Amino acid sequence: MEELKIKMEKTIERLKNDFSKIRTGRAHTGLLDHLSVDYYGTITPLSQMANVTLGDNVTINVQPYDKTQTSAIEKVIRDSDLGLNPAVNGDLIRVPMPPLTEERRKDLIKVVKSEGENAKISIRNIRRDGNDELKKQLKEKLISEDDEKRDQAKIQTLTDEFIKSIDNLITSKEKDLLEI
Repeated sequence: MEELKIKMEKTIERLKNDFSKIRTGRAHTGLLDHLSVDYYGTITPLSQMANVTLGDNVTINVQPYDKTQTSAIEKVIRDSDLGLNPAVNGDLIRVPMPPLTEERRKDLIKVVKSEGENAKISIRNIRRDGNDELKKQLKEKLISEDDEKRDQAKIQTLTDEFIKSIDNLITSKEKDLLEI
């Protein structure tokens, strides 16, 4: 049971991480977490090369530790799949968040629902694996039928809790996306 719960929690964490990359109209430092820069032949995460902070609710400030890398960092941000247009101001890179169009918001909501559905499928697969393990233990006479039924009910309750949690995350992210 504990192992199943840990796997389900990891699924929720992965979903939260995926949702953090889906940008709303507001700035979020986690938006740049997955970017890496070629630093003298070594691919280095942006977070290790620069101080990433919020300038205000629609601007991310990136302050490179090595001033010679300012243009390389700017290029990585510009070329990323995020559709951002950074501006260099001395040795500070300002990354304004462009406002989202209604059509783009609807597209992002579809992505959120799809990611949520994938997480639910993952939770259900974990449930199936748990139930299969119970059936195997029953077949090997390690547990009784009553134990199997009781544990299946526990697994189902756990699954329901995590599915509800996913639904809440989806609703919350949708609300963020629709907020202007």
